[in-house]
Amino acid sequence: MSRLDSFIRRVTAQRDVLNHISDTVRELPGPVLELGLGNGRTYDHLRERFPDRRIIAFDRASHAYKASTPDPENMIIGEIRETAQSFTGIDAALVHADIGTGYPDQDAITQTWLPQLAAGLLARHGIVASGLALDHPALELLPLPASVKPGRYFLYRRR
Repeated sequence: MSRLDSFIRRVTAQRDVLNHISDTVRELPGPVLELGLGNGRTYDHLRERFPDRRIIAFDRASHAYKASTPDPENMIIGEIRETAQSFTGIDAALVHADIGTGYPDQDAITQTWLPQLAAGLLARHGIVASGLALDHPALELLPLPASVKPGRYFLYRRR
């Protein structure tokens, strides 16, 4: 599969997963956290899905399209592993984490800290959507929408 086809499948899965969980997330109190702002496409989609919800984005630097960049109070710059720690206990309704690199050795390192971080950020019954598998006893694996191939994206609920 070409890198272009892989990218298209990844972002299509991401959109389908976020649309699939939107009604559930709307029923939960708490902010939405975007771990990895990138160019802001997903942040923009989250704003459309949750227009009345505080959305906090985290990234190493802000390179997003200007219209898809959060206000300064909702844009946290620095290493996500470190900066998001201070938000532990925020009781987020949704944590979206699309911070995989596609390099197995680098993603394995992220998978050593991301599950604990995501679990700590979520409210009870909160949802995490991730491009990486998250192995943590507080996270229950949820089914994906039929349009998403298993292993392409992952959904969990905080127990």
